[in-house]
Amino acid sequence: VQLQASGGGLVQTGGSLRLSCAVSGPNFRNYVMGWFRQAPGKERERVSWISVSGSITYWADSVKGRFTISRDNAKNTVYLQLNGLKPEDTAVYYCAASSALPNFAYWGQGTQVTVSS
Repeated sequence: VQLQASGGGLVQTGGSLRLSCAVSGPNFRNYVMGWFRQAPGKERERVSWISVSGSITYWADSVKGRFTISRDNAKNTVYLQLNGLKPEDTAVYYCAASSALPNFAYWGQGTQVTVSS
């Protein structure tokens, strides 16, 4: 299973970005998909995850109400819509796949999100 994250960039405070994670390999629809982030000098933070069917989601308190996760099982892709961005959202964002929570066994390479004040 290979994951390819994209969509990061530089935005101003209050701006928006849409991250995508394309997954190659079989059985995408069997994986819980998640997004994590890591800022310089900080531990990796779990941002969000979405269940196989898309009916259950998890959000970190720090992003609740601002970010939206979704998945398209026909396209083997998971998305993270980032709205109302703040400088503290600056980090490398990683997508990951899990066949058994809480462990995420497969990881993408990360995409940089930078929010300027």
